[in-house]
Amino acid sequence: MIIDIHSHLGDILNDDGGQLIYRKNVIMDKMWDPQTTNENQLNRSLGLGALAYALTEYWATKAQRARNFTASLENMQRSLDDASVDYTVCLPIAPYVTFDDLTQARKQEPRILPFTSVDFTREHDIAAQLAEDAARGALGLKLHPIIQSTRLDDSRTLEALQACSDLKMPVLIHSGVSNYYMGKEKSRNVPTNARITNVEKVIRAFPAVNFIVGHAGLFQVNEVCRRMKGLPNVYVDTSFQSPEVIVKLIKVFGDDKVMYASDWPFGNRPPHIKTVKVACKGSRELEDMLFYKNAQRLLNLTL
Repeated sequence: MIIDIHSHLGDILNDDGGQLIYRKNVIMDKMWDPQTTNENQLNRSLGLGALAYALTEYWATKAQRARNFTASLENMQRSLDDASVDYTVCLPIAPYVTFDDLTQARKQEPRILPFTSVDFTREHDIAAQLAEDAARGALGLKLHPIIQSTRLDDSRTLEALQACSDLKMPVLIHSGVSNYYMGKEKSRNVPTNARITNVEKVIRAFPAVNFIVGHAGLFQVNEVCRRMKGLPNVYVDTSFQSPEVIVKLIKVFGDDKVMYASDWPFGNRPPHIKTVKVACKGSRELEDMLFYKNAQRLLNLTL
């Protein structure tokens, strides 16, 4: 069995992003995509890492946006079939894609495991909303401090985290510097909101919440390892990390705290599966933990 702990459905960058879910025959515009090169190398940065991202930022952002616009249900189903992935955690980012969007899509595709999100653009009772969503099947909360332009120490974020603590709901936080908007919209990028120090502070402030550090911090993975080693409420996902880094994550956090992820459509599933297999060095027991057992236990799933 394989559970992808980190994926998306719909346009998570723009208003009415849920409409993309039901579009047919969506294909990605042709362009140079640095992520394809990364995947061909199994996400090995050859020591360049953040430098390579900085040098290719324009094309990386342009291609990342193009991938975002391919996140239709039809394409997601094809990706799951092609990679033999059994379930995928889908992460909404309100107000663009919502928990309601995912619950509707799940009626057509039961392999979707939905998280919920908080719409920081409107005033409402956040705790009540999260309790209602949990009762309706939300398995966790997604926070994206960059796309949502909301700091992790914002009072509304803290209200949401307290609600998750009360509900025993896990939280996946995008972690690490990245950009999503270009041209006239470039001011919407606030990459510093996802600095590892900010993520660490809320993890320490809410010890009863199990946190998934999204992408294990991207290019800041070593900082994640240094700052969060030993914290019992930290899990990490493997998206965009190389086999060698995954081995390090297992050593630092334990084989019960690392979970396979692709961040589809921003990452393709097969190369991310291969990174896990290479990291596990033929151990079927370890593969099972990373591919599904850890996620199944964390999300309390009966599958």
